[in-house]
Amino acid sequence: MIFEQLQHNAIAEWEAVEKSETPRIYIGTSTCGRSSGALKVLDQLNDELEQRKVEARIIEVGCFGFCSLEPLVAIARHGRPRISYNNVTPEIASQLLNDYIVNDNPRADLALCTMGNGEIEGIPDLSYLPMFKHQVRIALRNCGTIDPGNINHYIARGGYSGLFKALQMTPGEVIEEVSESGLRGRGGAGFPTSEKWRICRDVPESEKFLICNAAEGDPGAFTSRTLLEGDPHSVLEGMLISAYAVGATLGYVYVNAEYALAIKRLKTAMGNMEDCGFLGDRILGSNFSFHIKVMEGTGSLVSGEETALIRALEGKQAMPCFRPPYPATSGLGGKPTIINNVETWSHVSAILQRGAEWYASYGTEQSKGTKVFTLAGKVMRPGLIEVPMGTTLRQIVCDIGGGIPDGKDLKAVQIGGPTGGYLPIGSLDFPVDYEHLNSDGSIMGSGFISVIGSDTCMVDLAKNALAYIHAESCGKCVFGREGTNQLGEILSDITEGKGKVEDMDFLVELGEGMRLGSLCSLGKTAANPVLSAIKHFRKEFEEHIKKKQCPAKVCDL
Repeated sequence: MIFEQLQHNAIAEWEAVEKSETPRIYIGTSTCGRSSGALKVLDQLNDELEQRKVEARIIEVGCFGFCSLEPLVAIARHGRPRISYNNVTPEIASQLLNDYIVNDNPRADLALCTMGNGEIEGIPDLSYLPMFKHQVRIALRNCGTIDPGNINHYIARGGYSGLFKALQMTPGEVIEEVSESGLRGRGGAGFPTSEKWRICRDVPESEKFLICNAAEGDPGAFTSRTLLEGDPHSVLEGMLISAYAVGATLGYVYVNAEYALAIKRLKTAMGNMEDCGFLGDRILGSNFSFHIKVMEGTGSLVSGEETALIRALEGKQAMPCFRPPYPATSGLGGKPTIINNVETWSHVSAILQRGAEWYASYGTEQSKGTKVFTLAGKVMRPGLIEVPMGTTLRQIVCDIGGGIPDGKDLKAVQIGGPTGGYLPIGSLDFPVDYEHLNSDGSIMGSGFISVIGSDTCMVDLAKNALAYIHAESCGKCVFGREGTNQLGEILSDITEGKGKVEDMDFLVELGEGMRLGSLCSLGKTAANPVLSAIKHFRKEFEEHIKKKQCPAKVCDL
């Protein structure tokens, strides 16, 4: 009865707000919103409401994903849908308050869209927006919609019903539910989540650990940050479900120390959970107990590798270790340890809330569900998106992203962050899932998609990628330390007019050797930019070497 009462109270609070005669103003105050001036907009709204004695409720929410349109402000009046306004300045905020809150003019000329519960003349519904109509939001289901600091908002939208359901099941049944969903880890290689849990569960060890990998080392990706800032409870609920399934009693969230807002909202969420009985001893009156600690660390690229992350938690330098044994059998302190990333945990809570069959209805036969991508580079509509596995690059880049700005041509797309491969324009109808990406020399990785325009030199791009990867290498193994350095030096020679014809064959030979011999996934994928660039853009290498010309006029030959 504990959960039912909490849920009843939460729904009552949510409905009271939704049905209130008092207008509601939702403003995105996560990192992307703040960097665009959201806090100034917030201050302006608070000041004017006080000065004009206007009654309205302001609710701070997370990032909705339309990062290029921040600051975003949504206004809801009684019996009407929320109207979202983009690129709001303090001056525009004043107009909206006067025109819509006071004088009932929704200002269709300033509006972006309506968000459910009906339509308003002259303002399109969210589902009609090109950036949104191909999306299916599972991990991001609450981001930009709820107040991340109010646990009742999360509960009212189905939150913690997955945990409550899991506690009525055996641990084996929970693992089977995740297995039937087809969920694979969203951190890179896509290993089946349930299989990792089953291995850990079967180890006869009394002490087991759980780790949420929020070490976001890819400089272009911000999925973990967005989820922790906008909906931390979805992540924490997923961790609790897994802990119950494998028999863990202590968990860690390892997060970039520079993610101050994410850490603050995460800790607030954990405090709310303890108050409600979702975290600590005898959760919801059961025999299940679980505690979580937040550990702040570096956001280096290598620290995201699971064995390196474990070493960092143990107070050692973040360096990968030989496997086997794998963490599921021998991880933190030599104990069985489950490591999944932030996005994976958010999927877990959704699966237990709505069922394996529902989740498996999205995606492809081998890659089920959805994937969150950071869409950036030379694209009209950058931001954070979530689409079913198997969605084509054309839909992502052209339909959702709007294609290349300024009438320029698309040349390539890089998927997976710095170690992802470059896919040419001919791959636009390529389904984005684990199998297809691996077959063409790319990776899912961090989920960062960089759109590359025709004015980019692929040799120079690969050179810069290798320089970054080399700087991020821990230096432990020869392939990671010396291999990345040598690849970078050869690419530099080519961009400086000192390249030789045999360099291309040597780059391929060295890159393939790194895939086989490197200790960790960073080293194994480090050559992807080079190998894919040579595979798909070999002509550019030849023109640099043979003609001493850079087709994009980037390199000084």
